[in-house]
Amino acid sequence: MTVGATTGTTVGDRAVIALLALSGRTLPLLREWVGGDPGCGLARGLLTLATGDRMDDSVLKEQLSLAHRDARTAGEREASLVYGVFLHTHRQYRLTADHLVTHFERWPADELAGLMIGAFSACEDAAYRALGDTLVERQAALAGPGNWPWTGWLASARAEQGRVREAHQLAERALDLYPRSGVAVHALAHAEHELGTGPASTAFLDRWLTADPGAVQVRHLSWHAALQSIACGDFEDARRRADAALPRQDVGMRAATNWRLLLVGQAPAGRSDPEHVRELLTAPGGTAEVFHTFNLALALAVEAATDDLEHLARRAAADPRPDYRDVLAPVVRALAALTAGRPRAAADELEALGEKAERIGGVRVEREIVQDTLARALMDAGEHARAAELLHHRTSTRRHHAYEDRLLTARTPAAAAGPG
Repeated sequence: MTVGATTGTTVGDRAVIALLALSGRTLPLLREWVGGDPGCGLARGLLTLATGDRMDDSVLKEQLSLAHRDARTAGEREASLVYGVFLHTHRQYRLTADHLVTHFERWPADELAGLMIGAFSACEDAAYRALGDTLVERQAALAGPGNWPWTGWLASARAEQGRVREAHQLAERALDLYPRSGVAVHALAHAEHELGTGPASTAFLDRWLTADPGAVQVRHLSWHAALQSIACGDFEDARRRADAALPRQDVGMRAATNWRLLLVGQAPAGRSDPEHVRELLTAPGGTAEVFHTFNLALALAVEAATDDLEHLARRAAADPRPDYRDVLAPVVRALAALTAGRPRAAADELEALGEKAERIGGVRVEREIVQDTLARALMDAGEHARAAELLHHRTSTRRHHAYEDRLLTARTPAAAAGPG
């Protein structure tokens, strides 16, 4: 199925377009499609892809077994897509990525397979990320500039590569083709963060979300808007946006917002429950992914929970996984040191990491907070020139950078005792 056109005549067509656009209409349309055609394995597989994170293992297995059985009767492409959904919903990201490579060899530029392209970055492996970028470039070229889903995915890849202006242009092209493309608007938000577009970005995101308040990415795009408010120095607006859009259980984005605010001496938005954070860390799978664990560490840093951070750092240092032992552990030690009022120790930990800090996971906008923390540690340690050099590329290229200016402002000794 090709969705170069932006309208569909059947419920299946409309469901696919909504899913590709990350629309708030996605789940109702997918459920209508499955209800009207319960023997359509592809429909059931796509509904499971969209809802699998809410299913327990037995329900997930049952739904995918039914979907794969029915998809096999429809054709090899459908069966291949559902098998990819099985791997992706079970978080078998390397196997998903390997499967997608072979799928695209047989069905080039398949938009539905593109829905799982995030598996390459989820592998937390630089080689797989590079392979994913190459794959997106190839499929986008095959699909052509008139295909809004692949143009949006290419915009996302370019934003993560730091090719910001190209990402901006691609995202705008995809939105011209289909204004409700959630992938494109997300790529645009990433590019505009790097450019520091400030109020222009928040105004656009507000208008875009008003048209679809149930959009899949409503919380994440609201977080991007909060970051733009922080960039402009409108900290009250950032707090308002965080409290309006991010539930307290949404620990990662809330902690990332609050830690940024605290780094520049501002009051945080509503905080997460520290006991809830501790429960997440000790739950089965609580430290299964390095970036998720890092976000929980940020939540502890917001609470100035130095003892908890030191315990987590020791746990990460003893972990056999290199990214935990060699990257997460020193980052968490730095957070602990900064909350304890030892900025020199924090700066030493983070400077020693160098480019290895990228292995903390997430995307550029998210990883940037490690650099923010280093800048604050350097400032509090009296290394003003080094902090300014660290952030020069941001203060010299971003249109709005009040946040960076405040990171480069010396604090009083009392305020420098540590965020929180």
